[in-house]
Amino acid sequence: MKKFLALFIFTMLSFASFAQEKGTFFKKIRDIFVIHDTIYIYADSLAIDSIANDTIADFDELDVLEDEEEEHEGVFGGIPMPIDTIDTDDKFRKVVLFDDNTWLYYNLEKPVIPDSMDMTHWNPDVIHITDVSLKDLPEEMEIRLVDSVHGYCIPHPGPVHSSFKYRRRRPHKGVDISLTTGDAIYSAFDGIVRAVMPTRMSGGYGNVVVIRHVNGLETYYGHLSKYIVESGDIVKAGELIGYGGSTGRSTGPHLHFETRYMGQAFDPERVFDFQSGALRDEMIVLKKHYFNCNSHYGQSDSQSYAASRKPPKNSDAGSVQYHTVKKGDTLSKIAKRYGTTVKKICQLNGIKQTKTLQIGQRLRVK
Repeated sequence: MKKFLALFIFTMLSFASFAQEKGTFFKKIRDIFVIHDTIYIYADSLAIDSIANDTIADFDELDVLEDEEEEHEGVFGGIPMPIDTIDTDDKFRKVVLFDDNTWLYYNLEKPVIPDSMDMTHWNPDVIHITDVSLKDLPEEMEIRLVDSVHGYCIPHPGPVHSSFKYRRRRPHKGVDISLTTGDAIYSAFDGIVRAVMPTRMSGGYGNVVVIRHVNGLETYYGHLSKYIVESGDIVKAGELIGYGGSTGRSTGPHLHFETRYMGQAFDPERVFDFQSGALRDEMIVLKKHYFNCNSHYGQSDSQSYAASRKPPKNSDAGSVQYHTVKKGDTLSKIAKRYGTTVKKICQLNGIKQTKTLQIGQRLRVK
């Protein structure tokens, strides 16, 4: 009897903080429980509810490691109650611990990565894909963004305070979304993390994550205070990949978000309405002139085409040039290649002539 009372009191204290937030918690205590403050487990339906995207996902499979026919004498009248979860080597599989000392596996819904997913020009050591030129792309490309298997998620909802355009004589190839340092950043679509780079290697992006998606796009998440994924990780739309910040070339906390196809950037607002959190459409038709920073969402097709044919107003952005550091590169070799000087390159990038270059680092050379 003493053991029963001790276990009952311990369980009540464990859920006390949650009970304060949910007034009906104790009335529903047989039905719903909080595990690590991130997952609800419904004992009756054996389903999980991810707080991150507020959707229900059924178990793909359930491996009970005790005799299913065995009667469990749990604290709450015969129902074994979940009290904790433990991570496994597979982030999509967890172990649930019950109050009667039994445990079982449950599987989170894992994104389907088709064999046909485009893995060409895959390089985890560089941010940008430079092997495909704009002139080699077709005039139009039809891309299905979501379907019955693959969903989407706004990386971070909020107002866009700097859009896809030329800015201070330089192309701004994404959108900047306001946030507070530490805000959660989510993967926009299902896919695989291609590159993860710290501030010292990203050439202005700060801590950055690049994800290749099953729909053929790549998305960039820049200026993060912290990333929690690695190159090669499979990620699901809506999965937490890092936290917002102000690292790299940044004047304050925000998310720099880019959408690219075959290495070419286009306006992310053609894909998302960031204020409402909605996807513009399930399908997008990318036209070659969209990959110009004068072409943006809200223009008619003829306006976009005309804008893409014009140089940026009052700008010398066409003379701006960058180099991605490769194995064997030195400042002197790079300077000679672009007809400039080591001193000039150092001035443009705010570095010293003695700096050790990192493979994948992006340097402005003109």
